[in-house]
Amino acid sequence: MKNPVVIVGAGLSGLRAASLLTAQGIECKVLEARDRIGGRVLSTAVPNRPEFGKFDLGPTWFWPQYEGTITRLVNDLNLKTFDQHAKGAMLTERSSNEAPERYVLPENADTRSIRLVGGVQSLIDAVAKTIPPEAIELETQVTAIRLDNDSLIIEANTADRRKKRVSASAVILALPPRIVANQIEFAPILPPNLNADLLSKPTWMAGQAKVVAIYDRPFWRESGLSGFATSWVGPLQEIHDASPHTGSGALFGFFGIPAKMRRAMGKDEILKLVIDQLVRLFGSSAQNVSAILYKDWAKDSETAVEEDLDPLKDFPIYGQPPNAGIWEKKVYFAGTETNTQFGGHLEGALQSAEQAVAKILHLKNKL
Repeated sequence: MKNPVVIVGAGLSGLRAASLLTAQGIECKVLEARDRIGGRVLSTAVPNRPEFGKFDLGPTWFWPQYEGTITRLVNDLNLKTFDQHAKGAMLTERSSNEAPERYVLPENADTRSIRLVGGVQSLIDAVAKTIPPEAIELETQVTAIRLDNDSLIIEANTADRRKKRVSASAVILALPPRIVANQIEFAPILPPNLNADLLSKPTWMAGQAKVVAIYDRPFWRESGLSGFATSWVGPLQEIHDASPHTGSGALFGFFGIPAKMRRAMGKDEILKLVIDQLVRLFGSSAQNVSAILYKDWAKDSETAVEEDLDPLKDFPIYGQPPNAGIWEKKVYFAGTETNTQFGGHLEGALQSAEQAVAKILHLKNKL
């Protein structure tokens, strides 16, 4: 391959693909529109309070009983992990006029989930260290992919508004499928059935927002609570203990409020409702918030398109897009939405990267 493999997207899938190609001695370039690596992985510290630790505003867990790819990679990279806290009673809030109900789940009722010390960003950073630093270009927005005879050209805009052109032997699109269909021009155009398939795949997490309330300690555990709660009242429909392995305490929640309603309400009103709900569930100590972190993925232009703002009615059907026609053997798709079994999970992102790289290696060995 005289030209590099270009990977569009520096999330977990794109970085893993670059790592695997690098290990095989294949040159690659990773082009990322954001000013950071990680994509939908976002582990954030409280400004000026690093002692609190880092908190995941994107994916949080993996399940070693079922997810072998991420489990092996975490072990290979010698990353530290700990069990998601689940000891204690859960709460269910059915009505704003009734006290939350308390349930003690049977032992081993929940599948054991694992978290990474330092957040999932620690996995991103460890994978990135296996790639030459110069191979990753941030703030580089891919706008077009052109196929002229057998030449593959990637066009992008840089942070300083320069136009960039990169010749590639192949391209791995490690982006949400709807972002590919909406933001990248193809010449010649993609086959209609392929484009329709990309548009049909809702972006995982794109309609969601996540909030983390941080405390000096996980006070709910002192009352025999696990931090796990469900609610029909809201604004959070599901809450979990987000405390680091040691030190501070934290609760995080997923919203039941649709993206368009959140947009109309505004952040300040939403966060006030969040604290009110945490007080209803966990008592007056929940008012003593040291910090609060909030990320609305529906407002992230590198994650969500307008179609993603409508709430999901069913779990999306994910998997590899259909035959790419003239683009076959030139364009490969990766990312969690292109994995059939683990779509929406970190495991799916990793498996899709391995699949894309395997196809490229197979083609290279045939040349």
